[in-house]
Amino acid sequence: QVNLVESGGRVVQAGGSLRLSCAASGGAFMRYSMCWFRQAPGKEREFVAYIGWMGGIRDYAASVKGRFTISRDNAKNTDYLQMNSLNPEAAAFYYCAAGLRVQSRRTGEYDYWGQGTQVTVSS
Repeated sequence: QVNLVESGGRVVQAGGSLRLSCAASGGAFMRYSMCWFRQAPGKEREFVAYIGWMGGIRDYAASVKGRFTISRDNAKNTDYLQMNSLNPEAAAFYYCAAGLRVQSRRTGEYDYWGQGTQVTVSS
Protein backbone atom coordinates (compact mmCIF):
# COMPACT_ATOMS: atom_id res chain seq x y z
CA GLN A 1 0.00 0.00 0.00
CA VAL A 2 1.37 3.39 -1.04
CA ASN A 3 -0.04 6.57 0.44
CA LEU A 4 0.31 9.76 -1.57
CA VAL A 5 -0.20 13.27 -0.32
CA GLU A 6 -0.09 16.23 -2.67
CA SER A 7 0.69 19.76 -1.59
CA GLY A 8 1.50 23.12 -3.08
CA GLY A 9 -1.75 24.04 -4.74
CA ARG A 10 -2.92 27.62 -4.28
CA VAL A 11 -4.16 30.68 -6.14
CA VAL A 12 -1.61 32.06 -8.58
CA GLN A 13 -1.77 34.81 -11.15
CA ALA A 14 -1.69 33.98 -14.83
CA GLY A 15 1.89 33.83 -16.01
CA GLY A 16 3.10 32.80 -12.58
CA SER A 17 4.77 29.64 -11.36
CA LEU A 18 3.94 26.96 -8.84
CA ARG A 19 5.56 23.77 -7.62
CA LEU A 20 3.45 20.85 -6.53
CA SER A 21 4.82 18.08 -4.36
CA CYS A 22 3.68 14.52 -3.87
CA ALA A 23 4.97 12.76 -0.76
CA ALA A 24 4.80 8.98 -0.75
CA SER A 25 4.86 6.58 2.15
CA GLY A 26 4.26 2.91 2.79
CA GLY A 27 6.02 1.45 -0.22
CA ALA A 28 9.29 1.22 -2.09
CA PHE A 29 9.02 4.59 -3.82
CA MET A 30 11.87 3.91 -6.20
CA ARG A 31 9.94 1.00 -7.73
CA TYR A 32 7.02 3.18 -8.75
CA SER A 33 6.49 5.31 -11.77
CA MET A 34 4.84 8.58 -10.87
CA CYS A 35 2.32 10.56 -12.83
CA TRP A 36 0.41 13.80 -12.48
CA PHE A 37 -3.13 14.16 -13.71
CA ARG A 38 -5.53 17.04 -13.42
CA GLN A 39 -9.26 17.45 -13.45
CA ALA A 40 -11.15 20.68 -13.99
CA PRO A 41 -14.84 21.04 -13.08
CA GLY A 42 -17.05 19.26 -15.59
CA LYS A 43 -14.11 17.70 -17.40
CA GLU A 44 -12.49 14.31 -17.41
CA ARG A 45 -9.29 13.65 -15.56
CA GLU A 46 -6.40 14.17 -17.96
CA PHE A 47 -2.76 13.25 -18.10
CA VAL A 48 -0.24 15.98 -17.35
CA ALA A 49 3.21 14.46 -16.79
CA TYR A 50 4.96 11.16 -16.16
CA ILE A 51 8.30 10.13 -14.73
CA GLY A 52 9.67 6.62 -14.71
CA TRP A 53 10.73 4.80 -11.58
CA MET A 54 14.39 5.57 -12.17
CA GLY A 55 13.67 9.09 -13.34
CA GLY A 56 15.20 8.61 -16.77
CA ILE A 57 12.00 8.68 -18.77
CA ARG A 58 9.66 11.64 -18.75
CA ASP A 59 6.56 12.38 -20.75
CA TYR A 60 4.35 15.43 -20.94
CA ALA A 61 0.98 16.33 -22.34
CA ALA A 62 1.31 18.58 -25.36
CA SER A 63 -0.53 21.36 -23.55
CA VAL A 64 2.16 21.63 -20.84
CA LYS A 65 5.34 20.59 -22.61
CA GLY A 66 8.01 23.23 -22.29
CA ARG A 67 6.30 24.87 -19.32
CA PHE A 68 5.95 22.05 -16.77
CA THR A 69 8.72 19.85 -15.41
CA ILE A 70 8.29 16.65 -13.49
CA SER A 71 11.04 15.38 -11.23
CA ARG A 72 11.55 13.03 -8.34
CA ASP A 73 13.78 12.64 -5.32
CA ASN A 74 13.86 8.98 -4.38
CA ALA A 75 15.77 9.75 -1.18
CA LYS A 76 12.84 11.89 -0.03
CA ASN A 77 10.10 9.67 -1.46
CA THR A 78 8.72 12.71 -3.21
CA ASP A 79 8.02 13.80 -6.73
CA TYR A 80 7.42 17.29 -7.97
CA LEU A 81 5.64 19.17 -10.70
CA GLN A 82 7.13 22.55 -11.49
CA MET A 83 4.62 24.63 -13.41
CA ASN A 84 5.65 27.81 -15.18
CA SER A 85 3.79 30.31 -17.34
CA LEU A 86 0.49 29.22 -15.90
CA ASN A 87 -2.63 30.10 -17.84
CA PRO A 88 -6.28 29.93 -16.71
CA GLU A 89 -6.67 26.60 -18.52
CA ALA A 90 -4.31 25.07 -15.95
CA ALA A 91 -6.80 25.62 -13.13
CA ALA A 92 -7.83 22.22 -11.80
CA PHE A 93 -7.39 19.69 -9.06
CA TYR A 94 -4.01 18.05 -9.54
CA TYR A 95 -3.55 14.44 -8.54
CA CYS A 96 -0.41 12.40 -8.28
CA ALA A 97 -0.55 8.69 -8.94
CA ALA A 98 1.84 5.77 -8.54
CA GLY A 99 2.08 2.63 -10.60
CA LEU A 100 4.54 -0.23 -10.19
CA ARG A 101 7.00 0.20 -13.04
CA VAL A 102 4.27 1.48 -15.32
CA GLN A 103 4.86 3.48 -18.48
CA SER A 104 1.49 4.88 -19.41
CA ARG A 105 -0.71 7.97 -19.65
CA ARG A 106 -3.83 6.03 -18.74
CA THR A 107 -5.43 6.54 -15.33
CA GLY A 108 -6.35 2.87 -15.08
CA GLU A 109 -2.70 1.83 -15.04
CA TYR A 110 -2.04 3.54 -11.71
CA ASP A 111 -2.89 1.79 -8.49
CA TYR A 112 -2.43 4.55 -5.94
CA TRP A 113 -3.75 8.08 -5.91
CA GLY A 114 -3.53 11.12 -3.72
CA GLN A 115 -6.48 13.24 -2.69
CA GLY A 116 -5.52 16.10 -4.94
CA THR A 117 -4.43 19.68 -4.53
CA GLN A 118 -6.25 22.60 -6.06
CA VAL A 119 -4.61 25.06 -8.40
CA THR A 120 -6.47 28.25 -9.22
CA VAL A 121 -5.16 30.65 -11.83
CA SER A 122 -6.44 34.20 -11.72
CA SER A 123 -6.40 36.29 -14.86
